[in-house]
Amino acid sequence: MTKKYLRDNTLVNYTVIVIGAAMMGIGIGVFLVDARVVPGGVSGLAMAFHYLSGNTIPVGVLIWIMNIPLFIWGLKELGKEFGLRTFVGFSLSSFFIDLFRGDIPGFSFIRLQDSATIKDLYKNDFFFLILIGAVLLGLGLGIIFKFNGSTAGTDIIAAIIQKKFGIKPGQAIIFTDIFVIAIAGFIIDVKNLSPDRPALVLTFYAVFLLFISSKLIDMIIEGLDYARAVYIISDHFDKISEAILNEMGRGATAVKTRGVYGNVEREMLLTVVSLREITKLVDVVRQADPKAFVMIFNVHEVLGEGFRRRI
Repeated sequence: MTKKYLRDNTLVNYTVIVIGAAMMGIGIGVFLVDARVVPGGVSGLAMAFHYLSGNTIPVGVLIWIMNIPLFIWGLKELGKEFGLRTFVGFSLSSFFIDLFRGDIPGFSFIRLQDSATIKDLYKNDFFFLILIGAVLLGLGLGIIFKFNGSTAGTDIIAAIIQKKFGIKPGQAIIFTDIFVIAIAGFIIDVKNLSPDRPALVLTFYAVFLLFISSKLIDMIIEGLDYARAVYIISDHFDKISEAILNEMGRGATAVKTRGVYGNVEREMLLTVVSLREITKLVDVVRQADPKAFVMIFNVHEVLGEGFRRRI
C-alpha cells in the first residue's frame, strides 16, 4: 500500500486526523494550559480568555467558538473546498483538549493534568514539561496537515491575508502568534496568574514552544525532502499558469517545447512548490486539463523568494 494511496484514502485521512487531533489535545490540554505557556494562534488566545474567566470556561469550548467565525470567513473568501476537513480538524482538537482535561460532562474523572507525573514535571522539570507539550503539539499539527486537514485559526487568517494583501502566509502566522503570546503574557502578568514564575519567563517559554512545534510540523510535512519541482505539459498551459499565480501565489516559468511524436510545439510550465502545496497543485492542474502530462521531482533545497533556506 503506497503513501500516495494512504493520503488519497478518505477514511485513512480522517482516522489519522483524529490521531493528530488527540495528540494536539494532550499537548495543549495536559501539558500547556496549567503551565501558562501559550502556543500562539487561536489556541493561545483561547487560553488567555480561559485565564481571564478564572478557569471557568473550558479552553476547548473557547477554541471552537473562536474558530466558527473564522471558519465562516474562510468559506466565504477561500471557497467550499476549504470546508469539511477544517471543521473536523478544529472541532476534534477542541473536543480532545476538554476531554483530557476532564472538562466534558461525564468525563471529569480523566483530568490527566492532575496525574502525579504531570505534577512532578511541573514542580521539578518545567522545561521538560514544556518540551513534551511542544513535541505533542507539533506532531499533532504536522500529522493533521500531512493528511490534508487543518485546524483553522491562524491558517485561515494567513490564507486570507495572502489573498487580499499578498503577504506570505508564514509571515502572517508568525506575526499573529507573537502578538497572541504577548497578549497572553500581559494578562498573566497583570492578573498575577503565575506566582511561581515571572510572566516574561513564561513568554520566553512560549516562543521556544512556537519554534519547536513549527520545526516538527515542517519535518513531518516535508520529510527528508524539501520541496517539489513540477513540469507540466498541457494545451491549456495559460489557464494552469494563471491558476498557479492567482490561487496558489506561486510563480511559474514557461519553456517552449516540441513534441517529437506529433511534432507539436507548446509551452511546458515549470514551478516549484512546498510539499504542503503539492496536493493543491495537482488538483489545480486536473481541473484545468485532466489530460495534462505532469512530472514531479524531489528538490533538496530552493534559494529564492517564497522559500526559506534549509537549516
